[in-house]
Amino acid sequence: MQTIALIAHDKKKEEMLEFVEQHIDLLKGCHLIATNTTGTRIKEKFGIDVETMMSGPLGGDQQIGAKVATGEVDYVIFLRDPLTSQPHEPDINALLRLCDVHNVPLATNRTSGHIMLKYVAIENTVASD
Repeated sequence: MQTIALIAHDKKKEEMLEFVEQHIDLLKGCHLIATNTTGTRIKEKFGIDVETMMSGPLGGDQQIGAKVATGEVDYVIFLRDPLTSQPHEPDINALLRLCDVHNVPLATNRTSGHIMLKYVAIENTVASD
């Protein structure tokens, strides 16, 4: 089972919910982890299981980064708000760096997230054949 991390800045939470809705059938078959508010909102709206970490500013980005570093995360979808300064920017940059270091695919906007999940769907189809 693929593990996908879902993270969204505050101004991108609604966009993440729309994104999840578009891919709900695929995501139901994956192990999902998310920062606290994002994960809680996904669980409440769709009734699917999401393992939640702390909120991003309280260390959730670092918790997901640790899972990336230990090979527990296959993909990261992080809907970032590039127009708003984030108080925990060093944590965000560390997570992005860990994805690069450990060669974990990272989507930082909705379009790249769609492309990533199309790939996941193809991989799941090939694996089930």
